[in-house]
Amino acid sequence: MTSTNHSKKLRLGVNIDHVATIRNARGIRHPDPVRAAGLAVRAGADGITAHLREDRRHIADEDIASLTDVLAVPLNLEVAATDEMLEIALRHKPHACCIVPEKRQELTTEGGLDAAGQHNRLKHYVDELGRAGIRVSLFIDPEKTQLDAARALGAPVTELHTGKYCDLVGEARQEELERIREASRYGASLGLEMHAGHGLSFETVAPIAQIPELAELNIGHFLIGEAIFHGLEVSIGEMRRLMDEARSPDEEKA
Repeated sequence: MTSTNHSKKLRLGVNIDHVATIRNARGIRHPDPVRAAGLAVRAGADGITAHLREDRRHIADEDIASLTDVLAVPLNLEVAATDEMLEIALRHKPHACCIVPEKRQELTTEGGLDAAGQHNRLKHYVDELGRAGIRVSLFIDPEKTQLDAARALGAPVTELHTGKYCDLVGEARQEELERIREASRYGASLGLEMHAGHGLSFETVAPIAQIPELAELNIGHFLIGEAIFHGLEVSIGEMRRLMDEARSPDEEKA
């Protein structure tokens, strides 16, 4: 994707992990994340994201099997770079596989993958997934060294970590936004398809959605939280509206 087609529709990937978190709190089958995926698609999601963690704290193996069976939109499977996760991805063959850093003790993903420092370890996983026809993405911080590493590894997609941007306020947030803008431009110039995600909300999404080089945003926790108050379809519909509005030609001329 290049920066010449600013009005191209920005895809929305909805992460359904925390529907499974609520289900697992009781150890029963309700609420069903697969049902949530169907509602998300009906509300305007272009794809579904699910993170299969080593400790299975939310999404479970059977969820991945069900999603690959029933989804009519792309499934983006987030995994750590481990032999177990590689075997699972190769068995189910999702549309895309995003390699993320993972620490057992973290509450949520705390930052981007060190693609530059872990080239030799990551190369095997990127190559194996690619050979299987799975679109590989690397979840990284908005840094040129990491983007250079992603390109060197042969991953066609990178997803920029927006968590820091969402956590900051005022001038500090604007500075982080500029880092994301610069990284998006630079990554696109390398021929990478640029995605972004983590922590995005109604308040923070528009400036990110306005970055023309971005092709996709992945959003989950905030939408599941809003669904408690307004319903999942309403919450996703509002996020879809804000993204489309930010990407509209009239917004660009403003």
